Amino acid sequence: MRSRPRTSRRRVMAGAAVAALGAGVFAACADDGGSEAAGGSGGGGGRKTTVTVGTFGVFGYKQAGLYEAYEKLHPDITIKESVIERNDAYYPQLLTHLAAGSGLSDIQAIEVGNIHDVATLQADRFVDLGRVKGVRKADWLDWKWAQGTSKDGRTIGLGTDIGPIAMCYRKDLFAKAGLPTDRESVGRLWAGDWQKYIDTGRAYKKNAPAGTVFTDSAAGIYNASIHGYAERYYTRKGRPVYRNSRAVKASWKLAVQAARGGLTARLKQFEKPWDQAYANGRFATVACPPWMLGYIKEKAGEAGEDRWDVAAAPRPANWGGSFIGVPKAARHRKAAIELALWLTAPEQQAKLFGRQASIPSTPASYAMPEVRDARNPYFGDAPTGRIFSEAARGIPALFFGPREQQIGTAFTDVGIVQVEQQGRSPRSAWKAAQKEILNAVDE
Repeated sequence: MRSRPRTSRRRVMAGAAVAALGAGVFAACADDGGSEAAGGSGGGGGRKTTVTVGTFGVFGYKQAGLYEAYEKLHPDITIKESVIERNDAYYPQLLTHLAAGSGLSDIQAIEVGNIHDVATLQADRFVDLGRVKGVRKADWLDWKWAQGTSKDGRTIGLGTDIGPIAMCYRKDLFAKAGLPTDRESVGRLWAGDWQKYIDTGRAYKKNAPAGTVFTDSAAGIYNASIHGYAERYYTRKGRPVYRNSRAVKASWKLAVQAARGGLTARLKQFEKPWDQAYANGRFATVACPPWMLGYIKEKAGEAGEDRWDVAAAPRPANWGGSFIGVPKAARHRKAAIELALWLTAPEQQAKLFGRQASIPSTPASYAMPEVRDARNPYFGDAPTGRIFSEAARGIPALFFGPREQQIGTAFTDVGIVQVEQQGRSPRSAWKAAQKEILNAVDE
C-alpha cells in the first residue's frame, strides 16, 4: 500500500477466526450508525450494505483483489473506495469531517506521520478497536500497535503496512567502480553503521563511472538514518529534543558529509529531475523502503532491469506506513469494523505484499509463502520478502511526536538543501533549519 510520505514529498489473527467474524462479535462496540432498513449491516429485503473506505494514494486493496474477495465472502456487502491522491490534501479534509461528525467514510486511512496527532487529539472520535472481540495486541509489531494507541489505551487504528529500509544499488555501476556486486557482499560493506555507507561512497567516488555519483540526495541519507532511532525529535514523554537529539546530530552529520563530499546527485526526492536520474543511471544507491521498488521500476524502466539489486541497510529503520480506523460517526460501523479486521489480518497483508510489495505489520505474515518466498525479478530476483522481513524484525520501537513531519521537513528541505545545493556552511544551514522549526512548532 502507498507508504511513501505525502505531506512533504509521501496483523496475528487466525484466518478462520477472522472469516467467522460477524456482526454478533462486536458487542463491545456501540450500535451501527445506520438503521438496518436504511442499509445497515445485515440489512434485510435483499438490500446490500455499502461500506465506504477513504484513503490517500494507492493502498492496493482493490488492485490486489481484496475487496472483490471480501464481497464474495459477504454477498450482502458492497465496498466503495474513495481516494485522494495526496495526504496533504486528504488529512485536513479528514480533520474537518471529524470535527463536523459528518462526511466521513466508514473506514478512514491514517498516515504514520499523522497517527500521533489523531491518537492524541481525535481518539474520542474513533472506535476503540483494541476492545473489539478478536483483536489482539500481540498480533502486531509492538511499536506499530503503540503508534495507533492513545495514552489512555484506546487503539484508534489498526496497522497496515510498514516501511523497513533496505538499500537499492546498481550492480553495473558498482562493478565499474571496483566494488563487490552480490547483495550479501554489498550489505557487508556497510553492515551496522551508516558511517561505513559514507565510506563506501568515498571508495565509489575514486573510480566512479563517468557522469555518476554514489547516491541521490543527502536528505535521503538523513531520513534513512534518523528513522532507525526510537526517539528523534521528541522524547517518549513528549519533550522536544530536536536541537540536541543524538539521532538528529548523527543523521545531520552523515548528510553533511555526503553533501560536502560530492557523493550525492543533489536531487530532491519525488521531483522530476530525481525521476529522470533513475532513467539516466545518474546514481548508484538509494535508501529503499519496499514501496520504493515499484517507483524505481517505473522510473528506471526496462533499461534498469537486472541492473538494480537490493541489499540490507546499515541499520534497521522504518520509513512509511499507515493505519485504518473506524470513526464513531461511521454510517455502517459494525460492518466497517468487520472489514477493517479482515483487511489487516495476516493473510490479507501477505496477499497485499504479493501485489504491492507492502511489508505487513503482522509478524505472522512473514512466514507465509507470499512473503517468505517472494523474489523480485526486476531487481535480479532479489529475495525481497526475506530482506524486508528481517529488516522489519530489527526496527526499534519508534515514537512519533506531535510535529514530526514539520520538523523533519525543516531539516531535509531547508537545512540540508542549503548545504547540498546552495553551498552554505553547515552551521548557517543548521540555524536556518532551527528558525524554520520555530515558525512551525509551538513549544
